[in-house]
Amino acid sequence: MKKFCNCCGKEIQFRQETGIALEDYVSIDKSWGYFSNKDGIRQRMNVCEACFDSWVRGFSLAPEEGNQQEWL
Repeated sequence: MKKFCNCCGKEIQFRQETGIALEDYVSIDKSWGYFSNKDGIRQRMNVCEACFDSWVRGFSLAPEEGNQQEWL
């Protein structure tokens, strides 16, 4: 199954033999609940690293960052 960045539309590359992504991306899966205008709606999206960096630059508060101890 192919995956695409929902922002720019670029295909996210995977190694066919293993299904392992050859580039990193953010996968968001949100089920909206009570007190939202989207109650009962589930949204899923993938965002490539370049689009994520661009998106985050527009935030008023930067995301918290830290070093990962173990990499999968």
